[in-house]
Amino acid sequence: MGVRTLTDHSLLVRAQEGDEQAFAQLVGPYRGELQLHCYRIVGSSQDAEDLLQETLLAVWRGLRAFEGRSSLRTWLLRVATSRCLSALRDAGRRPKEVPMPSTEHRVPSRAEPVWLQPYPDILLVDLPDRTPGPEARYETRESIELAFIVGLQRLPPLQRATLVLRDVLSFRTAEVAEILETTEASVKGALQRARATLDAELSGRDRDLSPLPNSPAERAVMTKFVNAIERGDVDGILAVLSEDARLVKPPERLEYRGRAAIEEHVYRGTPLRVISTRANTQPALACYIPDSHAPIARACGMMVLTLRGDEISALVWFTDTAVFPLFGLPRSVHR
Repeated sequence: MGVRTLTDHSLLVRAQEGDEQAFAQLVGPYRGELQLHCYRIVGSSQDAEDLLQETLLAVWRGLRAFEGRSSLRTWLLRVATSRCLSALRDAGRRPKEVPMPSTEHRVPSRAEPVWLQPYPDILLVDLPDRTPGPEARYETRESIELAFIVGLQRLPPLQRATLVLRDVLSFRTAEVAEILETTEASVKGALQRARATLDAELSGRDRDLSPLPNSPAERAVMTKFVNAIERGDVDGILAVLSEDARLVKPPERLEYRGRAAIEEHVYRGTPLRVISTRANTQPALACYIPDSHAPIARACGMMVLTLRGDEISALVWFTDTAVFPLFGLPRSVHR
């Protein structure tokens, strides 16, 4: 049955006849899930927002063709997946590779370039409570965390979509094959390769050692870190980091490991204004640097942090401030 209730069926009929209000009511419960699905595949919160709109427009135009042979949710996810894969094939959407900086006396380790933006937790609030089914390998929170999203972006697009549909959204192999318009054998092969790559990418992560979100332990670590940043206290910043802490700056092909390497990439002695927020279910900081000619501080980036016990073990530094409006954050603040 393509729709769940008589009410849904009535909305579908009215929407197919061109009733925009009925269409909004029909697809409204799926908007958050569709946007998050797009984000997992493309790795950009801004592109995910655009792709959601493209998906809904395509669904509106093609709604008369929907015969209810699959659930409405499955059909919506099929359209969204198709839009995402088309976007990834579009070279115009992909960022140019960031040039490698000159070699310094501490050489950072190299990593593959990954185009990535943080995803605001405020967009997760109204998501429907869909408990992962028996086909899922990843819990809901786990499949939103930044390490998981980074791992996904290292997969080829088709493997990426296959893994998300099968291991996150719990679709059966036959359903994934139908959504991707391929064979079950192709799905199984892509899934096997994707799992192997992602398992290697996620090995050794700190999730099980992280304090609970918004817990006193998490707040204690963040308070120390924020105070040091706002004082411009480099030693205080480094003291909160684990000895093997990692700093990545998407989409650069670089990863800085250890306090010594990270020290070279901290705003030395420059106090920043900071607003605490959350991204990808993790603590995050919107950072603002003082303007030397005006009594304001301007947005300069966002840090998304991974905690291990009472230390910070990973920092992802996003210099693209275009995402600030998605977080409800201003582009500038008073000092």
